[in-house]
Amino acid sequence: MNSDKIIELLMYAVPSLITGGVAYYLFDNYFKDQQNTRRWLLQRENQKHSLPLRLQAYERLALFLERINPAKLLIRVAPLSDDKVDYQNLLIHHIEQEYEHNITQQIYITNELWTMLLTAKNTIIQNIRKTTLDETVTTADQLREKILSNLLDGQSATTVALSYLKNEVAEVLG
Repeated sequence: MNSDKIIELLMYAVPSLITGGVAYYLFDNYFKDQQNTRRWLLQRENQKHSLPLRLQAYERLALFLERINPAKLLIRVAPLSDDKVDYQNLLIHHIEQEYEHNITQQIYITNELWTMLLTAKNTIIQNIRKTTLDETVTTADQLREKILSNLLDGQSATTVALSYLKNEVAEVLG
């Protein structure tokens, strides 16, 4: 009689356990799907607010690259004296000032782009210093001419960085 009771109990318990397991599985998947949907909606809402900030950061960094572009920098920043070292320091000061003004924009862009911008800035500074060390250059005006003539020989670091920036903006916009 005990075995009959156990069998009868199993006949009721096994279908109940199977039904409970299926219900648990379905509810668990439903709640996970709801959570993912809420997360996606929240991301989409946040993107509405963050996209304009990111685009503004890209605009400011494009302006930064244009302002440190040696061809434009040399036109905008005239030498104060004939001393080439003073002019070198003045140019580097302007580049560093532009960089410091835009340093906070790095939170809106990728690390790769920020590295590219730093590389462009440092390359320009290095080229200015290297040109200043040239013994054929004796005055600030000659330094200016030599830097401009060096630009004609190859692609500017700012041009490469600006191209990378434009590609990243195109990816962000889809």
